Amino acid sequence: MHPRNLHAARYDFDQLTSIRPELAAFVVPNPTGDDSIDFANPAAVKALNQALLQQFYGVAQWDVPAGYLCPPIPGRADYLHYAADLLAAEHGGVIPRDKGVHVLDVGVGANCVYPIVGTRTYGWRFVGSDIDPVAIRVARHMVEANPVLRGRIDIRHQTHADYIFEGIVKAREEFDLVVCNPPFHTSAAEAAAGSQRKNRNLGYAKAPEPVLNFGGQNNELWCEGGEEGFLRRMVAQSKPLAGRVLWFTSLVSKKQTLLSAHYFLQQAGATEVKTIDMTQGQKASRLVAWTFQDAEQRQAWAQRRWK
Repeated sequence: MHPRNLHAARYDFDQLTSIRPELAAFVVPNPTGDDSIDFANPAAVKALNQALLQQFYGVAQWDVPAGYLCPPIPGRADYLHYAADLLAAEHGGVIPRDKGVHVLDVGVGANCVYPIVGTRTYGWRFVGSDIDPVAIRVARHMVEANPVLRGRIDIRHQTHADYIFEGIVKAREEFDLVVCNPPFHTSAAEAAAGSQRKNRNLGYAKAPEPVLNFGGQNNELWCEGGEEGFLRRMVAQSKPLAGRVLWFTSLVSKKQTLLSAHYFLQQAGATEVKTIDMTQGQKASRLVAWTFQDAEQRQAWAQRRWK
């Protein structure tokens, strides 16, 4: 994991269960005899997330409705640390911190994890967008329920499913960074098959039903064209914001999507594209970042906006 990731070490379940006693019901020995949880059980993952968010980020009120995406905290934190390095490269190697940095999370979900980790780690301000009204309501409630988040995270409802930025980014509004974890399946059936593969990889091959181990609504897990289709739309719709966003980024889960993403970005005229490899345990993924500003423009941006 990234060297600044607070979750690089093994989970300390004694400490975590002392913070959130309800987690203890899900702690079981793994095949090597170490304490762990059943990562194919959404309730167990949610209890672990609640403990991690309270211990490391001071967020005591966190919950997601049944069936909604409950993402692994370490992987989300890794993304933000690499994104912070991207901004630091424009700032003399120093990560810009505090509310001077404005970040847009496309598809914030009910879990609101990227804004929570980014706000509590670097002091950044966030806008989180989503097309799901339930996710919007839950995320807004979560922000208001935690004083450490209040006033730093703005949750906005995207009412048009085909739009990514339009209707969310206000007139003359600027963002230093865009983050996104796009839906990567093309259909509900593909999402279910992916869940079965996850269960087998986690050692639950005999699970009677294909359980999505991190939950997830349809719009969180799949969309028309899958991950590649979403990235195609995101790249095309990012071009009009060339002068108002410094760096656009997106997680790319599938290796085959990477080549397509670079082609889309070349066609759109991105001035610089970066691919950042990330690894969490046995899982490998990558972060694609692009900008429409040249080096001189980016330096001027950093001098104007960041202390």
